[in-house]
Amino acid sequence: MPSPDPSLPGPADVSAPGFTIAAVERDTGLSKDTLRVWERRYRFPVPGRDAHGERLYSREQLEQLRLIKRLLDTGHRPGQVVGLPHAELQALGRQPGGNKKRPQGQRGEAAVAAGEPSAGGAAALQIQACFELVKRHDALGLRQTLAAAVQALGPASFVSTLVAPLNTLIGDAWMDGQLEIFEEHFYTESVTAVLRQAISSLGTGAAASPRVLLTTFPQESHGLGLLMAETFLALQGCHCLSLGVQTPVPEIARAVLAHGVSIVVLSFSASLNPKEVTQGLGDLRALLPPAVEIWTGGACPVLQRRSLPGVRVLDSFAAIEPELQRWRQMQS
Repeated sequence: MPSPDPSLPGPADVSAPGFTIAAVERDTGLSKDTLRVWERRYRFPVPGRDAHGERLYSREQLEQLRLIKRLLDTGHRPGQVVGLPHAELQALGRQPGGNKKRPQGQRGEAAVAAGEPSAGGAAALQIQACFELVKRHDALGLRQTLAAAVQALGPASFVSTLVAPLNTLIGDAWMDGQLEIFEEHFYTESVTAVLRQAISSLGTGAAASPRVLLTTFPQESHGLGLLMAETFLALQGCHCLSLGVQTPVPEIARAVLAHGVSIVVLSFSASLNPKEVTQGLGDLRALLPPAVEIWTGGACPVLQRRSLPGVRVLDSFAAIEPELQRWRQMQS
């Protein structure tokens, strides 16, 4: 038997605390199928096995996969980054021009891109204050600061001038090793709670129109961008129904019919398989009545490269208002 190539990544150290493939999928947003394909194609990650033969990934592999996911969300391809050492991945993320595509929403997870200007002055101070509260693990302080900002700025400006740049700051800090995974999750949950409260306070009635369903396909596990999009939709008087993330295509179609939905909004990050995106959109389009529109956004390159019949691609939150005006004019 030939000796293993020392230049290739080795299997996980099963003597260390391990993470199941389901846990890695949940924490990184990389699907189980993707992890298995990379294991065969790139020899990374090569997990250990538990007593039952199930895959176990080390903490080092988990952290490396998180870095890889970040780089994929900013436009890198798997063949460029999968299997690179942790230090090289960090250095790549910090290089000028290393981010090939600036993240949209939260590092490419948004339903549509914010298209926000750079923060300055008071906004920059507020962003930094929130960042420090995350680092200090001050949950109450962060919630109170975010809630006060919503009241002062209004929901739309809160999303575009505070949350969007703060998302980028949090993501970059994680990439540089300044934040832990749990700290990023804590931040996301704090923003989610405040945004949900802000949307609820808008008091959109059940008779509002159009009725919009927001979700992601099963391969997409991030939902903060959808919530940011929902904020803009609710401000425009839409009745929004969120299914959260990772909804099977047939279930999306069933929900549309059950709730009388007119528009489906979907999010796709850069790391998703283009074939899965196009196939899923084609399947969904075939399952929906022709009058039901599909709006998509995010950083997945295939959305910009390929015209998909019956699918509208939104490249910014600002695109929501004119699209709604177009839809409403068609109904009159």
